[in-house]
Amino acid sequence: MKKDDCIFCKLANGDIPTNVIYEDDTFTVIMDASPATKGHSLILPKDHYANIYELDEEVAGKAFKLAKKLATEMTEKLQCDGFNIVQNNGETAGQTVFHFHMHLIPRYKDDNQKIGWNPTSPSADEQKEILGKLTK
Repeated sequence: MKKDDCIFCKLANGDIPTNVIYEDDTFTVIMDASPATKGHSLILPKDHYANIYELDEEVAGKAFKLAKKLATEMTEKLQCDGFNIVQNNGETAGQTVFHFHMHLIPRYKDDNQKIGWNPTSPSADEQKEILGKLTK
């Protein structure tokens, strides 16, 4: 189902013209309007899911298979040196449009993009506490 006030629903379903590089019954893949690098594209489900938590498991599996397929094809065709597949959930994590999407970002030597994080140094006790929460 589409959400009427969602820009990515409109893009994924062809209500707004865009540069489509792939389309099937479940997804539309478009070139990002403000790309990080040459070829930066977005995998958009045609149905509305705000984030990964709402995403249907079957659609999630299809999204990751499609990401692998397209990353492989884009790497070959664009001759990039590496590849980032980025998916953010929630404002704190960098999500700005609340429709599940995956960024396909070809990487080129000296492209000056920084996609990463600042490593932290939790204590052994903190790690043990977190491990306890995640493995019960």
